[in-house]
Formats: sequence, structure tokens, C-alpha cells
Amino acid sequence: MAFKFKFETMKHHLILPLSCITALGAGCADQSPRNPNIVIIYADDIGYGDLQVYGATAVKTPNVDRLADEGIRFTNAYACAATCTPSRYGLLTGEYPWRRKDTGVARGDAPMVIRKEQYTVASMLRDAGYSTGVVGKWHLGLGEGGYNCQDWNGFITPGPKDIGFDYSYIMAATGDRTPCVFIENQRVAHLDPADPIEVSYTDSFPGEPLGRSHPELLKMHPSHGHDMAIVNGISRIGFMRGGKSALWVDENIADSITLKAVRFIENNHPGKTEKPFFLYFGTQDIHVPRVPHPRFAGSTGMGPRGDAIAEFDWSVGQILETLDRLGMDKNTLVIL
Repeated sequence: MAFKFKFETMKHHLILPLSCITALGAGCADQSPRNPNIVIIYADDIGYGDLQVYGATAVKTPNVDRLADEGIRFTNAYACAATCTPSRYGLLTGEYPWRRKDTGVARGDAPMVIRKEQYTVASMLRDAGYSTGVVGKWHLGLGEGGYNCQDWNGFITPGPKDIGFDYSYIMAATGDRTPCVFIENQRVAHLDPADPIEVSYTDSFPGEPLGRSHPELLKMHPSHGHDMAIVNGISRIGFMRGGKSALWVDENIADSITLKAVRFIENNHPGKTEKPFFLYFGTQDIHVPRVPHPRFAGSTGMGPRGDAIAEFDWSVGQILETLDRLGMDKNTLVIL
């Protein structure tokens, strides 16, 4: 009850550690009125000093600063891992990733790292009466039975729904790995059945140009082994062919996932449902390859990484503006 009182007396948003969700979920099933909504915004590859509120001067982050001004700022916090897959595993399961041997950075064709029988934050909140959704970067594997186990041209299972998410619109893995497609509710979005997807992490496909052999086709220089399949003028880790209608455009990734996040919030406002919602919003902008939308390209004078930080801040602003517009700002926990 003390936690509930603390939330209701705040003016707008809170920035809280994930452990507070556990405290909320433990008693929220019997609370009234409507329990607070929860939004986790996961910033990929951002550094402590990359935000204005923590001292950045060359890039402006007014929307993140707003969260800090209206909420709680933590200055002595720790991550359970410093890379993509294990950090997400720890966040969603509450288990240290180093307790398992298969939580390293996942290939794009990796099976799902979180097992179906594991209880996640999403599972807990769903059982407590929440609508649950995940939008954006996933990088926790899909399917089961070993590498290359997915049916990219059909229903991909297991997936987010098996670990607590009612709705999902995710990148298959991450921006620098194949397949470069979005998956909505465990089916590749906008896929033409006449142009099926093939993915491999061992052998290239005949006739498909690679970054290592066709650098003249690239719009950015590859790094860290990103020299395989070329999609949107960018070479990736892994090989793929087909699925042309489903391929993302890197410059539009932030717009695409932010729109889906906003729509999830709109579909779960009090005028449409009595259930509170939990949204896990995983951004991609700052992780390589950094290809910000033309609206942000050159906006910071810091190159693509600085521009990507500005783009990320825009996404944060879109979430906050949606909560304001729908009158949900005073009953939503925002955790960045």
C-alpha cells in the first residue's frame, strides 16, 4: 500500500529500477482503481554520459530530461550484463545470465533463449491482469530445437507469447544480423509467400552479393565482421535471401517501432479496456549500424551516433506525448 501511495502522489512519471515491478505485481491484482500502466524503454548501447541530464552537451535529449525532472533519477545503478542478449535475459527473467551457458550474444537464427516454462516479468503482469506487449529489438532467439530452427515463412514458435506477451512486433534479432525483417505476433510482417525467406549463418547463398566481396554496393563501411549479406546498402552478420517485401529500411526503424508502441498504448487506454498495460519497448537506434532518419541526420554535429541519440530521444517523446494525450500520464510508470 505504501508503494501505491507513493505513485499516486507523484505529479507525472517515475523512473524506477525493474525491481519495483516485482513489488507492484505482487499485490496489484486486488488493488483499485485501475492499477498503474508500466512502460520499459530499453536504450541499446547508450552510455551514462550520452544524455543531457548526465552531462552531455553536444546532443540535446529534452524528452529524457523531462523524465528525470518529473521522476526519480538513479545515479548508482548496475546492469547484469553489458551486451544485448544477456542484458535482456536478465531484465525479463530476473535471473543472472551468467548462471546459464547459452545467454551470450545470440545469432539471428538462434532458438529462444528464455524457455517456455520460465516465469518472466511479462508472465507475472499478465497473470496480474495486465495486457502485455513487446515492441522493437528482441535479440532473445525464436523457435526451439537448435540453430536455424525457425519457419520464417510461417508461424514462428515458441515466441514472445509463450513467455507472457499478448502482443509482439519485434526485430527478428537485432539490426546488424539477418533476417532483416519485423515479426508481428510471430509471423514475418509484409511477407510475400511467393518470395520466401532463407537464412543461414554457415553458408552464403549463390548469387547474393556480400559486403566483403562487393564493397561498391555499400553505403557505409562494415565493421566487426559485418561483411556478409547486404540489405539496404548495409552488410550484416549472417546470410539471407528472399523476403524482399518484408525487409526493413534502416532509416525507418525508429519510426516503425515507435508507431507500433504508440498504437499499443492507444489500444489499451481506459476508454477501450479496463485492463492496465505493460509495454516493453526495445530501441535500436544507437546500436550499429547507425542509420538515423534524414530528420535527424546531421542534427548533432556528432556523426551518426549522436544523431541516433537524438532520434532515440524523439521516440521517448512520442511515448510521453501519447500518454499525455490519452490522459494516462498520471497513472503510468515509465522506466528508462
